[in-house]
Amino acid sequence: MTSATQRPIGVFDSGIGGLSVLRALRAELPNERFVYLADSGHAPYGERGDAYVAARTHAIAGYLQAAHDIKALVVACNTATAAAIHEVRSRYPALPLVGLEPAIKPSVALTRTGHIGVIGTRGTLGSSKFGRLMTSLQGQAHFVVQPCDGLAYAIERTTDHGPAAVQAATETEALCARYIGAMGAFGAQAGQIDTLVLGCTHYIFAEHVLRSLVGPHVQLVETGVPVAVQTRRLLDSAGLLAEVGREDAAAAGETAIRLLSTGDLGPLRAAAHRWLNLPASDCAAVAVPSAIDLSAQNTAVAP
Repeated sequence: MTSATQRPIGVFDSGIGGLSVLRALRAELPNERFVYLADSGHAPYGERGDAYVAARTHAIAGYLQAAHDIKALVVACNTATAAAIHEVRSRYPALPLVGLEPAIKPSVALTRTGHIGVIGTRGTLGSSKFGRLMTSLQGQAHFVVQPCDGLAYAIERTTDHGPAAVQAATETEALCARYIGAMGAFGAQAGQIDTLVLGCTHYIFAEHVLRSLVGPHVQLVETGVPVAVQTRRLLDSAGLLAEVGREDAAAAGETAIRLLSTGDLGPLRAAAHRWLNLPASDCAAVAVPSAIDLSAQNTAVAP
């Protein structure tokens, strides 16, 4: 039987964008095991209603507990956090739980001009949770908020092969240019936006495009590192930090990272290799229905 400290940490997103959070988690918690689930078969979350996203979030939390006996859950999706984090926390009070929100508060401390840009999905930026966050910071800075319809999906498709990847890269550049252009002037001068909050986990994977558009003096703020630090803090407080390293786990026949998808495995495999240097053999398909029977554990199907 796996000890409590050696149980994996569950991480999930609607797609592959949450791999940016997984990357930060691996760096912060090198001894831990992880199960990452991309709900690609039901994506994109950012353009769906709260009720749908909440149902998927509950289903995946139940699945990860039942099938993988996770010791903590990181909801690596701004939209799912906004739609369901409080309900999930109430349903699983003993489970250390970390959600995402756009890094607005840190951006206030970073800005010098007092002008901050925020980009994200329409679901995240239109949520009541985001609205409350913005209200709490009223008067502390001037915020320019820009929904970026289609951008997360375009970034996901840049991991395709051949002409499809080229087309997706072109679309990503065009969408970034459109949305950044609609926000106003960026720079370090008075009245210019000098801090840009990346309010979706996918966007850091288009960092080079965004940087080319906003210039070298604008700070890009994402959430992976703060989430990883918070996860460590919660595990330490609960006495759940892993006692052995990945090498010891591998020697015991345990897999350090499992990457699962409810949709096509191709994007996950490509993104895991491109962004995390992980092999395709770490990826598997899984079915997570909306209603989870916790007595019947789902298992991954080998690719």
